[in-house]
Amino acid sequence: MKTLLILGAGPAGTMVANKMSESLHIDEWKIIIVDETENHNYQPGFLFIPFGIYTPSDVVKPKRVFVPRNVEFIFSKIELIEPDANRVRLAKGDRVINYDYLVIATGSQIRPDETPGLRDNGWHENVSDFYTIEGATALARMLKFWKGGRLVVNVVEMPIKCPVAPLEFLFLADWHFRERGMRENVELVFATPLPGAFTRPRASAVLGDMLERKGILLETDFNIEAADHDKNVIRSYDEREVPFDLLVTIPTNMGSEVIDRSGMGDELNFIPTDKHTLQSKNWENVWVIGDAADVPTSKAGSVAHFMLDVLVENMLRHMEGFDPLPKFDGHANCFIESGFEKGILIDFNYDVEPLPGKFPLPGLGPFSLLKESAANHWGKMGFRWVYWNILLKGGELPFESQMSMAGKWS
Repeated sequence: MKTLLILGAGPAGTMVANKMSESLHIDEWKIIIVDETENHNYQPGFLFIPFGIYTPSDVVKPKRVFVPRNVEFIFSKIELIEPDANRVRLAKGDRVINYDYLVIATGSQIRPDETPGLRDNGWHENVSDFYTIEGATALARMLKFWKGGRLVVNVVEMPIKCPVAPLEFLFLADWHFRERGMRENVELVFATPLPGAFTRPRASAVLGDMLERKGILLETDFNIEAADHDKNVIRSYDEREVPFDLLVTIPTNMGSEVIDRSGMGDELNFIPTDKHTLQSKNWENVWVIGDAADVPTSKAGSVAHFMLDVLVENMLRHMEGFDPLPKFDGHANCFIESGFEKGILIDFNYDVEPLPGKFPLPGLGPFSLLKESAANHWGKMGFRWVYWNILLKGGELPFESQMSMAGKWS
């Protein structure tokens, strides 16, 4: 009996468990998935909690519900991965699991402790994230009674999960305060280490123009050195200061600490991974999916989904003695909520930046690329159902893993 071990039961690991349980013979393979927490979070929904659109109950479900019954689920902290010995040590009962194939889907986490002063007095009071359920609910409490002032959204450094989420927060904040009749009492600021609003030039121009039209200030090339709670400012390495009354931070994102303990990652604990095959660069029976990989594309749920078929096919090929195929092209797409029940959709890969057009049907859509529309908003809101009922279970969606140029206007 051979063992496939999956570390992490977030969206990436859960999808792999579902797909591989359908592909491997139960009398030949044992599939084990390990995660230390019992709740599965729909992370795109965190964005809506501060504005009262979603509640925590809308975005949290038990992980066990989405894992097939023929997969052994172990809730435990992972102490150490020993890839040279093909084994993993768990904290629960000092258990050691030997594996034949390993899939690492341990994701990424925010690390506010990496920025001096960020977690000092004021954390989850007038300084908070929205990348955790605790941070999002803290912001909901703050905004419910906030009378106005200077609200600063700051990205500490790239890469981050869902690079458009900070912009979405600002667009929703603009809408939220206008609906409450207090937008004139609020100054919105986006302080980013990037030279523009987004990582890709064409999308950056469109999104930067939206910030300007909504009266949101853009502070570019801002590389934060520290947060000063006494003065209520964030300070950059070039000694610029951005004052705030309410700071919404997107802290440094890093891979799991077990990757660091195991000596498998880079300086941010992301694993060196072949960006086209999704095979570890250092161990041929180790495969990486989702945020845990160091591949140069967005860290987002859509990317993990587009990785899925490539990773599964390549593992099955490898199990049969064939070379993996370089089929993953860095495909990413995401809806960008822009407020007032409208949204934008972007679709891109390693080589092609977001372009205007229609998606997924050329000329028909129903979604518009790089352009605001009501259909894009409803696509974003409807995706929560798709996530819980189709995507997590490894179901098929009506588009390929590889990005298509059909419907795009260059």
